[in-house]
Amino acid sequence: MTMRYTLSMGENLADNLQEQLPEDLFAFIRKAGELAERRRQCLYLVGGAVRDLLLERCNLDIDLVVEGDAIDLAQELGGFNQAEVTTHRRFGTATIQWRNRRADLASARAETYARPGALPTVRPGGIRDDLARRDFTINAMAIELTAPHFGEPIDPLGGRADIEKGLVRVLHEKSFTDDATRIWRAVRYEQRLGFNIEPGTLELLHRDIDMLVTVSGDRIRHELELVLEEEDPERALTRAARLGVLARVHPSLQADDWLAETIEQARQRCLPERPTPHLILALLAYRLTGEETDKLISYLNLPKRTAEILRDTAAIKSNLNELSSPGLAPSRVYQRLHIYHLTALLANSVGSGSETAAEHIELFLNVLRHVQPSLDGNDLRKMGVPEGPRIKEILDRLRESRLDGKIDSREEEEEMVRGLVKG
Repeated sequence: MTMRYTLSMGENLADNLQEQLPEDLFAFIRKAGELAERRRQCLYLVGGAVRDLLLERCNLDIDLVVEGDAIDLAQELGGFNQAEVTTHRRFGTATIQWRNRRADLASARAETYARPGALPTVRPGGIRDDLARRDFTINAMAIELTAPHFGEPIDPLGGRADIEKGLVRVLHEKSFTDDATRIWRAVRYEQRLGFNIEPGTLELLHRDIDMLVTVSGDRIRHELELVLEEEDPERALTRAARLGVLARVHPSLQADDWLAETIEQARQRCLPERPTPHLILALLAYRLTGEETDKLISYLNLPKRTAEILRDTAAIKSNLNELSSPGLAPSRVYQRLHIYHLTALLANSVGSGSETAAEHIELFLNVLRHVQPSLDGNDLRKMGVPEGPRIKEILDRLRESRLDGKIDSREEEEEMVRGLVKG
């Protein structure tokens, strides 16, 4: 059995685990601990799940660390649960999925950084090494899952005390230098938990903010995506803006009262669902010029669909003068808007500042986009319309007349087609 370390968090947390975890997850970690014990290994619950257990917040993301071979243990656990096990031998990690549950299992390891912004070099280690490589003290705690110490907490870096004080604290003064994405994570945890970034950590953040240039746009995008998935993303975005962190993504990005108010409008518009991360990003980028939008897309290496949504948002915004005209024919509204992503339309509906434009966009979203002629291409061919572009042209004319209320039945469509064929 691997050597154990002195505990510093006080009481055993076995009862907390049983009370706060769903029954099947508690049974899973119990079984995992038993299997690890048989293999003469120590197994631990680590990271955010421990933090949120102490905060009495729901967190079903189960991260386990074993002082031994994680892949072999995961495969044995998968057989017990009839689960799907995905292994990553290069990293010594595995993912176990069963029904609607998931657990990640890793071998305990230590890390070193060859240079700022580089991915770490890893080597086998113990639980203390593994906790020491993490980002913040509140995420550097563990609970042992192997008997006879099941439920005993391990807190070598003072995470419990920082939870009680409501502080986000890095583990060492080179933390942001080694990995500047931790700057984004500090902001995200601070705002999610209602904590404060610890004063010394805040000084390090200001000192090392330039280290964000050492991190690839892809990694910054990942951190930004996590912010956009938060329940109240505007809080972290506003904090990042005030700290100068958001400007490192693009100097023209703003997170201010306008953004907060617009996201709240989007929240109300999307009820009972939440605004999607794509919609939040479109609103964040809404005030950029087309050229600035393209630079943001390039820097973050945004996926094709995300890039299209941002470009569509900018394109719709460029047509707001026409969309703001009262009395615009429904067919004209349809013609202007039907080629764009719905998310881009939603972004302009809440972000345009024009009541008339918003009404036209909502009319399209709720009514016009669903309008279709009763006749289709086969019907037109039977009525003597030749194959080719003429069919599409007539179908478009039928839809236009439907949209503007000039016809409202199949019979009237047929009459219109006969007139067009004769003409």
